Amino acid sequence: MQTEKYTTEHREFWKIMFSLLLASLFIFANLYVVQPLLPLFVDEFQVSVSASSLAMSLTIIGLIIGLIVLGFFSDRNGRRVYIIYSLLGSALPFFLLPLVESYTWFLILRFIQGFALAGVPAAALAYISEEIAPKNIGYATALYISSNALGGMIGRVLSGSLTDLFSWQTTFIIFGFTGLLLFAAVLFLLPKSRHFEAGELTFAKDLEGFWFHLKNPSLLVVFGLGAVLQISFTGMWTYLPFHMENPPFSMSLQAISYLFFAYGIGVVGSPLARRAAENFGLRKVRRAGVAILSLGILLTLSPVTWLVVVGLCVTCLGFFTAHSLTAASVGQQASHHKGSASSLYLVSYYIGVAAGSSLLSPLWTNGGWTGLVLFTALLPLLYLAAVSLYRNAKKRKGA
Repeated sequence: MQTEKYTTEHREFWKIMFSLLLASLFIFANLYVVQPLLPLFVDEFQVSVSASSLAMSLTIIGLIIGLIVLGFFSDRNGRRVYIIYSLLGSALPFFLLPLVESYTWFLILRFIQGFALAGVPAAALAYISEEIAPKNIGYATALYISSNALGGMIGRVLSGSLTDLFSWQTTFIIFGFTGLLLFAAVLFLLPKSRHFEAGELTFAKDLEGFWFHLKNPSLLVVFGLGAVLQISFTGMWTYLPFHMENPPFSMSLQAISYLFFAYGIGVVGSPLARRAAENFGLRKVRRAGVAILSLGILLTLSPVTWLVVVGLCVTCLGFFTAHSLTAASVGQQASHHKGSASSLYLVSYYIGVAAGSSLLSPLWTNGGWTGLVLFTALLPLLYLAAVSLYRNAKKRKGA
């Protein structure tokens, strides 16, 4: 007999959501913990700014590989095990990272950590769709996605503040013990799957689904926009600490970490974007989000601290508006294999994170903050303009 799925009236619903919120907070805090510390690694390991940024980008590359590999395995072995042991696998490297003296080994451990991190994002949404009643899936998904942004903000703020008070080594040990505690909590709280059905398709069939989406021009545009948005957003945030530690700001690491509170806008920005899209249309609101993102980035050119802070808040509002609606459009554009389409969007999204972290380093080195800001502000606008020209040319050709 088929058991009913959980609703908000069931205690298990709230156990699921609390468990996934804890897991998501730690995973995304873990992912972005090094971002405020990049200037410190330049001095600590005697490396270049470009090499320092690899502490972010190599973690993201590990995550991208993990999303694909662990996503495939979770379709066959269940979701719960990958959610739980993702916490353990990503917490343990925090105890090893403070012990290494070689920056190469530091990067290798961050790559491994990135792969382990992928278990939660690879399985969480599928777990929700399988165990939560359809009428509450939207609510559960919104709670989970909001925790992603909150986790990223907490990781950045805490790492900068704790490192300023103690050291980056102590900060990592604290994160490691926190991860172990959350692993134990989620192991105890997260209910076993009751509706999981193991996939019977071969890996080759899964790859065929990926290839099908990569031949869809409409989806390629969406994947490209996801990557472009993150190149601009991550590029600006990655090099912001280097900019703010210099005159005229000369901010401490702790003060710089507080700037990441602007990410809190993302927690409310995504739900507001969905409501606005219902009234004005997804494409119009998404374009407005891109314009707001670019405006916010340009505001950070100001030499006045409060105006930079305003710019960061505007940037986050624009980014999370555009990103949430771009992600939502994946399901609309994909006629089938929707799961693999969503996975490809996540992959393109994190490719953008990796590119924004490291590939923009020469731009920072040669063009400074002004060059970086102009590039990251104009890139999404130029992408939308190119897409619009392509669509208009296609319409004229078909007429």
